[in-house]
Amino acid sequence: MKLFPSSAYIQLEFDKVRALLTSHCQTEYAMNKAAQLRIHTKKEYIETELKQSHEFLQLLQNALYFPNDYILNLSRELKLLSVPGAVLAGEQLTEIRKLAESMEKIFRWFDNERKNAYPGLFKIAAGTHYEKAIIAMIDDVLDGQGQVKDNASDELRNIRANLYKKRNELRRAFERIILKLNKQGYLAEIEESFLNGRKVVAIFAEHKRVVKGILHGESDSRKTSFIEPEETIGLNNEVYELENSERKEIYRILRELTAKLSVHASLLDTYHTVVGEYDFIRGKAKLAVAIKGEYPSVSEKAKVHLVQAYHPLLYLYNQKSGKPTIPVTVTMDDVNRILVISGPNAGGKTVTLKTVGLLQMMVQSGLLVPVHPSSEFGVFRQLMIHIGDTQSLEFELSTYSSHLLNMKYFMENANGRTLFFIDELGSGSDPNLGGAFAEVFLEELGRKHAIGIVTTHYLNLKIMAGKTPGIINAAMAFDEKKLLPLYRLITGKPGSSYTFSIAERIGLDKNLIHRARQLVDEDQFRLDKLLNRTEQDLRRMEQQEKELQQMISENEKLKKEMQQVINRERHAQQVELLKQQNKISEDKIVYLKDMERKLKQMVIEWKNTEDKKKVVKQMEGLLFKKNEQKTVNKMQKKIESKLNEIGGAIKPGDNVKMKSNHQVGKVLELRGKRAVVKIGLLPMQVELNDLVVVEEKIAGS
Repeated sequence: MKLFPSSAYIQLEFDKVRALLTSHCQTEYAMNKAAQLRIHTKKEYIETELKQSHEFLQLLQNALYFPNDYILNLSRELKLLSVPGAVLAGEQLTEIRKLAESMEKIFRWFDNERKNAYPGLFKIAAGTHYEKAIIAMIDDVLDGQGQVKDNASDELRNIRANLYKKRNELRRAFERIILKLNKQGYLAEIEESFLNGRKVVAIFAEHKRVVKGILHGESDSRKTSFIEPEETIGLNNEVYELENSERKEIYRILRELTAKLSVHASLLDTYHTVVGEYDFIRGKAKLAVAIKGEYPSVSEKAKVHLVQAYHPLLYLYNQKSGKPTIPVTVTMDDVNRILVISGPNAGGKTVTLKTVGLLQMMVQSGLLVPVHPSSEFGVFRQLMIHIGDTQSLEFELSTYSSHLLNMKYFMENANGRTLFFIDELGSGSDPNLGGAFAEVFLEELGRKHAIGIVTTHYLNLKIMAGKTPGIINAAMAFDEKKLLPLYRLITGKPGSSYTFSIAERIGLDKNLIHRARQLVDEDQFRLDKLLNRTEQDLRRMEQQEKELQQMISENEKLKKEMQQVINRERHAQQVELLKQQNKISEDKIVYLKDMERKLKQMVIEWKNTEDKKKVVKQMEGLLFKKNEQKTVNKMQKKIESKLNEIGGAIKPGDNVKMKSNHQVGKVLELRGKRAVVKIGLLPMQVELNDLVVVEEKIAGS
């Protein structure tokens, strides 16, 4: 993206965002990339970067592990690897092994399911491959601590075996010498020492000529002399030669290993870049966590649609101090290209302007931003900004001259892919003349289809925005009673500067205020007063709308609760019906089992008795005399003990008994040959010929 002026990224505080991002990176590669964060103009590139940041943010939010925990800065080692004849030390080769191991874990992490779930992250590693020979070559030579293994070569194995043997001989010889000299009282220290790479004993200075050997030095106090005993000189020489041979063989082995790995220098360099890219993406995701960044939509068209957007730096500052941050909602597109924001000073006009500019730069840099996910950002090719006092001492220009010079650049270079921001358009000159130029500038920017935000106190610009297609008014909300800015942007109406209201509230002499009002054009004063009243009315309407929405929400809540109560009652009725049905079924089963038992007894009696007629009468009495069985029914006995059957025509409100199952209920309504009877909690339809009117028995009757 082309910026004007070149310091625009500083004026919009994009440099501070870069610094924040750098602090979240760990590798040198990622920190360098963050410090030089570029603003791109290709939609495909922007969307890829945003998608990668969003995918890693999902990993962080869900506490999922991603294998990029190695902090590797191997630029120097990888450069040496590609230099012919270079030799890497064991520690450096161990770091290269860690790099290859990290890539192995990354490739293993991306199974088929994760490739589909995180396509943006997989794209980073998709262009390379894992080479297992790199780790194998290093493991053949080095152990876990970066030391060359004994079996790295036959020569090294033999050297170390001889070295081990000679060191043991030297140790035993020294032990004998120390024991002997200690008995003679010559030793200043019992422990052996090393000096100039040679094993020596510490002798009191007065005895240094008694002990035969080579004098290697004395202590600072000159009371102790360090002597290599004559008996161990030969062994020391052999150990020294073997150690020198070991160093040469290790150097040869490392040089050979470095030469083998140099074949994969390009691949390892790619690994280093991939690991750095993942660290950079993780840094962007961590920044998103800090500022509550979201993944907005990106459009090829030049447009700005921000919903509940925050200035990220202001949000972090307010979070530390425990203050709320008021979000802003802004829309600029082909229809409404230029937003003219008015209102009192310190009301948030410049903050709104900077919020839109900074978030646009962040999105086109691939950073998630603190907005509602429904927000949409277009892609702009150039961003122009004019904020604050631009007086130029170098070119001896006044504030207004510098302002005009910037406007000249805007007029000459703005186009449909330009996003511009002008703070206090036309200020610094005579209000009438400056306002006239400001109108011309706005018309020209609108004619060139540029999109941007202008802040102003000029009345003529507010009027112009109200009648010019493509230019719309907006105002920062202000509490006139408390004289406090509300930091909320209201689109569609101009705002008052509250000049006289603020003067009255702070206690300025009323005579001075009155004289000032007389100097103001009456139409302008009435318009400003009208704007005050309109804004306050709008605030009251917003409050009422908020209360109405709250009442609607409460009603919806009550409706849901009532529906739950109705559902529970309906369920209880169904349960009661099932209970009654089950009770009837149980009674029938008991009756049928009793019938079965009695019939079996009668069959047995039929076989054993001579009086067959008696058995037949018993069967007739059991099967055909139903009234006798009803009197036996427990439910019937209970009902008859409390109710009397009075019969007669059935009408709504009567208490009735069902003849079939002896249940009692109340008639709600008649429907032809049926009646709706409420039995318990459940209303049900029953044939009229199955019902009989009943009444409660009077106590004592």
